[in-house]
Amino acid sequence: MEKNIYFDHAATTPVRSEVLEAMMPFFSDKFGNASSVYGYGRESKKFVEDSRDKVAKALGAQSKEIFFTGSGTEADNWAIKGIAYGNRNKGNHIITSSIEHHAVFHTCNYLEKEGFEVTYLPVDKYGLVDPEQVRQAIKPETILITIMYANNEIGTIQPIGEIGKIAKEKGVIFHTDAVQAVGAIDIDVEQLNVDLLSLSAHKFYGPKGVGALYIRRGTKITPFMHGGAQERGKRASTENVPGIVGLGKAIEIATTNIAVTTQHIKALRDRTIDEVLKNIPYTRLNGHREKRLPGNINFSFEFIEGESLLLMLDMKGIAASSGSACTSGSLDPSHVLLAIGLPHEIAHGSLRITIGAENTQEEIDYLISILPSIVEKLREMSPLYEGVKKIN
Repeated sequence: MEKNIYFDHAATTPVRSEVLEAMMPFFSDKFGNASSVYGYGRESKKFVEDSRDKVAKALGAQSKEIFFTGSGTEADNWAIKGIAYGNRNKGNHIITSSIEHHAVFHTCNYLEKEGFEVTYLPVDKYGLVDPEQVRQAIKPETILITIMYANNEIGTIQPIGEIGKIAKEKGVIFHTDAVQAVGAIDIDVEQLNVDLLSLSAHKFYGPKGVGALYIRRGTKITPFMHGGAQERGKRASTENVPGIVGLGKAIEIATTNIAVTTQHIKALRDRTIDEVLKNIPYTRLNGHREKRLPGNINFSFEFIEGESLLLMLDMKGIAASSGSACTSGSLDPSHVLLAIGLPHEIAHGSLRITIGAENTQEEIDYLISILPSIVEKLREMSPLYEGVKKIN
């Protein structure tokens, strides 16, 4: 029987049946523009606001602090550019990390060309940012700290609460890209002292093309898109009502069942890590062993090339990744793996397995059973591995 196993939930997730069911009426019967004043529009508006309430509840925020966007990337761009331009009279310095998603990394690169100064903090071998280095990097001109909640490639969860406390003490606005974290771990923006938080529906079994940005009340930020008065004048564009309804339903389900789902996924994750490290030599786990997302596994296998590994896994019916989905077309090694100290040749041999709620023990058993032989077959093609075998 042909296998068809999906292990790339960090790239995207399937839409839950309950989410799709909630969305469907808004493509047909309930098609009204949520900004219109008549009945069709008022009905759509009601469901948009219901979804806003659900997102706010999931984050420990107020509904008026939630703004819908077209994606997590847009939310990141808006947070960083909006704060930079809105607070330019106070300073021009931004602090971020060396392992951010490209939605943050490239936005900061862009702002450097616009005259802003950006500090890219290093990480340790596990991909962790040191909060004390954040404190030391703050200057009188610092207007924004943007550190991701959890890394999309290696799964490491950052000490967001500690960084948020420092930012609050110093009076610096704090943004976190929580695209990978929302729906996977509990989040409370008040406890974390986060001023802005980005999320994306398709990472927690919602639709693609819709995200949200939490903006703490009183935060000075410029609009990202100009036009109509949607999203209280801060984000113009006709509301994507089906997408917003789907986001609301998806985040409600994800956060309601989070404890049970997390326990299931962690068990699969830990068994995979233990078995692979035990059975495949010259293998390392990237990221922190405990402080990592429930479903994230990132290995580096010496003496192989990651793309070949992915193709061979695909031939066996397994969909996985060698890093971020946004960089899969690039031949350059992952900037995240280089930042945690891996040499180029080992960074090229990475495999990211990201487990979802629907994955089973039988699927993990299958992965564990075929991976050693695939890795060995690829290593047999490497002259470097041949030299190691002769030494041993």
